[in-house]
Amino acid sequence: MGQLQGKVAIVTGGAAGFGEAIVRRYVEEGARGVVIADLDEAKGRALADALGAKVARFVACDVASGPAVAAVVRACADVFGVPDVVVNNAGTTHPNRPMLEVDEAAFDRVYAVNVKSIFHMAHAVVPLMRARRSGTILNVGSTAGIRPRPGLTWYNGSKGAVNLLSKSMAVELGPDGIRVNAICPVIGETGLLEKFMGVPDTPENRAKFVATIPLGRLSRPDDVAAAAVFLASDAAAFISGVEFPVDGGRTV
Repeated sequence: MGQLQGKVAIVTGGAAGFGEAIVRRYVEEGARGVVIADLDEAKGRALADALGAKVARFVACDVASGPAVAAVVRACADVFGVPDVVVNNAGTTHPNRPMLEVDEAAFDRVYAVNVKSIFHMAHAVVPLMRARRSGTILNVGSTAGIRPRPGLTWYNGSKGAVNLLSKSMAVELGPDGIRVNAICPVIGETGLLEKFMGVPDTPENRAKFVATIPLGRLSRPDDVAAAAVFLASDAAAFISGVEFPVDGGRTV
């Protein structure tokens, strides 16, 4: 039996990158149903089709919209049942540049997607989990909120908020049987890599970032998915309120 046998999950930003890997691993580990919430309809539907309608459904969603997030939770409840696990993975960044060169619109979008989305999801899903007195919420934070790099100041702040929100949610929701943890990847091999680096993705430029990671490589989607499986599983039943670095030693 898989580590997530019979569980129902929602994964935001689930069509690509870390989110896609989490969705695939959850299905492999026996999840009864996974809702893929994403802006990218083509990729989201293709992933759901590949996994099969019995275990995966795609719902188009901009996580910065409260009604859109609520619709995802309703769709999950209608198709698979109340979610046991929610992974708030959807995220964005501004390009790596001096802080005063980031405009207000970019700042607002980063905070709407990275931080306010968790507010929306909490309002939609916590009442359902409370009624059952069980649930797991995983927020994908970042090492950027623990040990920030220059050029990503506003993004770093958003992920610092995610990391701390996860701890505060864990304290408040613990008496309801709801666990909350933050997964904190180091810079990774995803579609946002060049924005994080602020330079073209060349071997030379990658090497500068890899040099700051003791295990000598960037994070990969499978690394984050493995952490998301463990923290959602019954093996982690007494783990709540942690910042879980997936960083090859970067934050030491």
